[in-house]
Amino acid sequence: MNKKDVLMIRITSKIISPSVRELLSYATSEAKIDQEYEQYVQASNRILYGFENAGIMVGCIGVEFLNASDCEIKHIAVSPTERGNGIGSKMVQFICEKHSLRNIFAETDKDAVDFYRKFRFKIISLGEKYPGVERFFCEYEIPNK
Repeated sequence: MNKKDVLMIRITSKIISPSVRELLSYATSEAKIDQEYEQYVQASNRILYGFENAGIMVGCIGVEFLNASDCEIKHIAVSPTERGNGIGSKMVQFICEKHSLRNIFAETDKDAVDFYRKFRFKIISLGEKYPGVERFFCEYEIPNK
């Protein structure tokens, strides 16, 4: 992955592109994609970014700002063919730097909790929030520079 070919772009289009739809399908249920995307377009405290590599959208991260220095990751997804290349971590790092954050929060399931653990998020089990599904609260306090 050549650094000059990598680009984080804010997604603001009123119409969801097929590549963004596909990425969001990895992060939320198919039935909720349009509703979630609409919130990024409408809400002033929500932002969706795409991660492009050589002109191809291979990842996305959507955040909701709780205040000027804290946000919650609402969606994070990487194309299956690109997973394991550090794209998720690069997107979290971008959000931290771009918005001068102090804390990032996320809620996730067992499948994604290791990603947050590797990034040094503190992990707290929320128990079985839905029948048969354990959920986790993840918190990352950005070190002072």
